[in-house]
Amino acid sequence: MFTFENQTKGMKRYFIKLAYNGSNYHGWQIQENAHTVQAEINEKLSLLLGKAVNVVGCGRTDTGVHAHEFFAHFEVNELNLDMIDLRYKLDRFLPMDIAINDVFAVALDMHARFSAISRTYRYYINHVKDPFREGLSYYYHGSLDIDKMNEAAIYLLQYNDFTSFSKLHTQTNNNNCEIMEAGWEQKDNVLIFTIKADRFLRNMVRAIVGTFLEIGKGKPEPEEMKSIIEARDRSKAGYSVPAEGLFLENVEY
Repeated sequence: MFTFENQTKGMKRYFIKLAYNGSNYHGWQIQENAHTVQAEINEKLSLLLGKAVNVVGCGRTDTGVHAHEFFAHFEVNELNLDMIDLRYKLDRFLPMDIAINDVFAVALDMHARFSAISRTYRYYINHVKDPFREGLSYYYHGSLDIDKMNEAAIYLLQYNDFTSFSKLHTQTNNNNCEIMEAGWEQKDNVLIFTIKADRFLRNMVRAIVGTFLEIGKGKPEPEEMKSIIEARDRSKAGYSVPAEGLFLENVEY
């Protein structure tokens, strides 16, 4: 069993760029008696390097949420492998639902979470039954008014406090986020919601999407999104859609 050493002198920091299918995991962050992506990488990376390593992620994804792009960092005094070999061996060592796309050195003050300036999520909705997207999108059979949903999305850019879409009883200091982009687009049989912000609250995107689906069905009206946000009350917003359709798409530094 590896133990973590209290060392800072001579430490070097490395970023890992990865992607994962979250279907088999209870999210990114380590939890007691739960299978998580972070725990899986910690175990395999520590074995490869011969010392205890703890990776720090760019955020936490909930149970069943996926990532097309995710970053994590770790620190060691010295690598016993070059970065090309480390990327290759770590990728081979991990299960098929986690892919390591790159490993590279960064400055010690670069932080996977706190140095990120924006994150982009996408939510995928299938209009028709598709066995090849099972577990990777939300199958929703019903008509939706996309124009109304995009009309309502404009209000997200006008506010900073998104308490109405936050999971209750979280440990965050505030529920303020700067949303830079939000909108819907139709591609063949798939409806895609894209949202970009400096940070996200727990369950925020899924609650926003659930609210949009109700607007798309005709009630409430798009302009009522304003009063939903201003209420700062989770009960005023819509239901949370399933995790399977949600992907972390991009992280900017």
